[in-house]
Amino acid sequence: MANEVWIVISNGEVTLSDLLLLFIYLEVFAMVSLYLKSGRLPVRMPLYITVVALARYMILDMKNLDTIRMLGLSASILIIVLAILVIRYGHIKYPYGNTDKNL
Repeated sequence: MANEVWIVISNGEVTLSDLLLLFIYLEVFAMVSLYLKSGRLPVRMPLYITVVALARYMILDMKNLDTIRMLGLSASILIIVLAILVIRYGHIKYPYGNTDKNL
């Protein structure tokens, strides 16, 4: 992450790809800190990172993607987002009990 920040500083400009990559790094750091703090890793965190990574891939490689590949990527993002919603709903509807106070 420090290397990417140094590249941004040395170039003197921030591009969309730099911002999206730094956002992915921040999500990974948040996931690691949550794991170190609580000793547990929610399934949703890697799914969030996956959605951002797929969206970044679509944004940056838009000119080289054909229609079928773009529809496939969009469908995969939709499926992952639906999985996040189902997991979140299940977590609210059926909590684990006393172990969920930190989340």
